[in-house]
Amino acid sequence: MEKYGFIRVSAASPRVKVADVAYNTAQCRACIDRAEADGVSILVLPELCISGYTCGDLFLQKVLVERSWDALEELAGHTAGKNVTVAVGLPVFFRTHLYNCAAVISKGKIAGVVPKMYLPNYGEYYETRWFASGTDLVGLRAELAGGIPFDPYMLFTLGEATFGIEICEDMWTAIPPSTYHALAGAQILLNLSASNETICKRGYRNRRIIGITDRTISAYVYSSCGYGESTQDLVYSGATLICENGSMLEEGERFRMDGETVTADIDLEKLISMRQKKNNFYCVSPDAVSSDSFVTRYRTVELGADAPTDFEAELRRHIERHPFVPGSDPREISQRAEEILSIQVTGLASRLEHLGHPTAVIGISGGLDSTLALLVAVRAFDALGWDRKGIVGVTMPGFGTTDRTYANAVTLIKELGVTFREISIAASVLRHFDDIGHNPEVHDVTYENSQARERTQILMDIANQTGGIVIGTGDLSEIALGWCTYNGDHMSMYGVNGDVPKTLVKYIVKWAAQSQYAGTRIGEALLDVVDTPISPELTPADDKGHIKQKTEDLVGPYELHDFFLYNFMKFGYSPRKIYFLACKAFGGVQPDSAVFSGQEPSYTPETVAKWLRKFFWRFFTQQFKRSCTPDCPKVGSVALSPRGDWRMPTDAQVKLWIDDLEKI
Repeated sequence: MEKYGFIRVSAASPRVKVADVAYNTAQCRACIDRAEADGVSILVLPELCISGYTCGDLFLQKVLVERSWDALEELAGHTAGKNVTVAVGLPVFFRTHLYNCAAVISKGKIAGVVPKMYLPNYGEYYETRWFASGTDLVGLRAELAGGIPFDPYMLFTLGEATFGIEICEDMWTAIPPSTYHALAGAQILLNLSASNETICKRGYRNRRIIGITDRTISAYVYSSCGYGESTQDLVYSGATLICENGSMLEEGERFRMDGETVTADIDLEKLISMRQKKNNFYCVSPDAVSSDSFVTRYRTVELGADAPTDFEAELRRHIERHPFVPGSDPREISQRAEEILSIQVTGLASRLEHLGHPTAVIGISGGLDSTLALLVAVRAFDALGWDRKGIVGVTMPGFGTTDRTYANAVTLIKELGVTFREISIAASVLRHFDDIGHNPEVHDVTYENSQARERTQILMDIANQTGGIVIGTGDLSEIALGWCTYNGDHMSMYGVNGDVPKTLVKYIVKWAAQSQYAGTRIGEALLDVVDTPISPELTPADDKGHIKQKTEDLVGPYELHDFFLYNFMKFGYSPRKIYFLACKAFGGVQPDSAVFSGQEPSYTPETVAKWLRKFFWRFFTQQFKRSCTPDCPKVGSVALSPRGDWRMPTDAQVKLWIDDLEKI
């Protein structure tokens, strides 16, 4: 059973009765049973949930503390023969003090007990009245009866996962224990909490937890006590949530009288990969450990294997089909589009100003990429206060140009007020075919690339003629696949789209049509560009004058390739895992996104495998084109610039990746 680097975790907030240990223990058992049936590896229950958090001075009663420990042993025994590991809260007496603790139970045993370090003593909180701080135990290597490790600095390993624990107030400190846990190797952080609810506290709490996971590149499982706790002064809502690397995976419903449970599958492989790439993330290494290092404080408890969860049957997390594209929130869409365009515009404007007010020469085909490049150039000239006539838009109809793309190109050039030039390439390419002895009836790679290089030559020469530079239009997806003619559309003096993938190009053009140019001829042309099949238009149209050469029929759907590219480069996933994720993401029709109208297509596993193989073959064999790409501004976290973002030898072999695909 393939795990693909995932581990299933759960946060539960059962209904409690204050000081009714038997009732609370039964509720915890029920949570454990549900988690086991659900394939959960780690279950987090709330702070002091065995006794109840709001017991007050009853914590000073021996019978409550002793019965809570007996209940813990009972719950530990209940985990025998089960695969779920549980973190549960209870009061623990040690030597002469009482501690607010989280106990880890697994496979029939109490594996370790972690005391709370930072006790609140303000407002309605006064835990120091009953509990001692776990900081008193730092460095003592304390043990409870039976040799159970008792330490605030303790990590637990479960399969490939390592987790650490902090308790409620610990999280709210300036440098919470979870920071040290993560630096010592914990990818998963657990919080057993008793957080009361007040106006706006939910958002504050969520932002803090999300921030911790973003800063520590970790996952966070949070469970707070809920219904049944005393409402004498406060109300507890049973907040439950699971976050990962700056994102919320799942959040439970608050104020439920019957308790709440949330479950999600954490991507351990993603977290490990991202930490590996972030070289300023402090990880434990031999030269980093010294006698006074915090790392030496830690004790590690081995728990064995995690649950044999069948992630292929069901994956408890959302897999984004279009990872480069924002969601559906209108404000986020506008902010993201403006930011992307601002990066592109700033890069181009800086280059133009540096060169001393040159013209900007752009080949306009009526397709997505050249349209976006034109919009960027117009914005750059406007920002610089230059006349748009300094932009030379060149349409170069050839053997495959259709009336639709030609009309859109002409409309955009003229309506945007840039200099219009039209130069047909047909005669010059035919003369070139005659020169090299190529039959123009043979529509092979020579037939296609000759046109692409002729267009590039025209643009370069016009740039010389007008004292300008050629603005490249090729996007990140085409660069990744090598879907460009070497020294043809592959080349320019400055590329503005080189770090923008095809799905994002489509998104920005559509956004511009519906916002900045809504209700105008420009907006209508932009929307038609979005709806036009993607094509280099290098072979003749069909009998009806429609595009016959469709790029996605030849190299595959760009939404698939962008999905492959993102997961391959961002997280270093294997082909098998990318295939698994793609099948989950594209296996059925999902709600419409902000970019793709109508019902989105689904793809069979065979189709995914076919294009994934094509992706890897092209990505490896076309590296030589990426080794000499023009300058372009970096836009996102996935980029292919040979000057910093992606350094790969041109003769690297693809065999390992293809072999991995063969295991599907």
